[in-house]
Amino acid sequence: MQTERMDTVLAAERLGKQVSSPEGLLAILSDVSLAIARGETVAIMGASGAGKSTLLALLAGLDEPTSGTVRLADNELTALDEDGRAAVRARHVGFVFQSFHLVPSLTALENVMLPLELTGRADARSTAREVLGRVGLAERVGHYPRQLSGGEQQRVAIARAFVTRPDVLFADEPTGNLDTATGERIMDLLFGLNAATGATLVLVTHDMALASRCGRVIRLDAGRVVEA
Repeated sequence: MQTERMDTVLAAERLGKQVSSPEGLLAILSDVSLAIARGETVAIMGASGAGKSTLLALLAGLDEPTSGTVRLADNELTALDEDGRAAVRARHVGFVFQSFHLVPSLTALENVMLPLELTGRADARSTAREVLGRVGLAERVGHYPRQLSGGEQQRVAIARAFVTRPDVLFADEPTGNLDTATGERIMDLLFGLNAATGATLVLVTHDMALASRCGRVIRLDAGRVVEA
């Protein structure tokens, strides 16, 4: 069933994902339909293997479904090739991952500049420096990832995600590699920046306390939505 919401920025209709296994086709996701409104904060929860990260990858256009459709910011991702999906991601999407995904040979400033440079922004350096200041790293702009703590690396990743002012921010277990105190500070920063920019936040987490900070929880069980 399609769930329509006013000013929907992200929607999936009867989404399915199957992969080949030695035993035959394995269903990772089955018949997933959802709609997320602009400015919402949504947590995707479920046990390990429930399909959370697969769903996030499909919603973000990082992977292709076996069946169904995904619309992101008025673009039907499932009708586009990889170049088309990449162009939509560059215009509308930011990512924060558990493992940071920083480029080790680039400084903090250069990592944050990267998505701006890819879209030809002339003000990439000044904009990246300003956003790094907002995440508390004004004095660390010239440091390489190996010179930063885990919490500092995730701050760089958050700055990189927000620097393009995305319509939708996808976060996949963003505190998974951090200790509890650092993780709480990172989430304060993430939710604060999200509120300030008005972005839609889609967060994959196994942490109920973290999910409770979101406006809505979508729960998966064995690849199906059981709560939305």
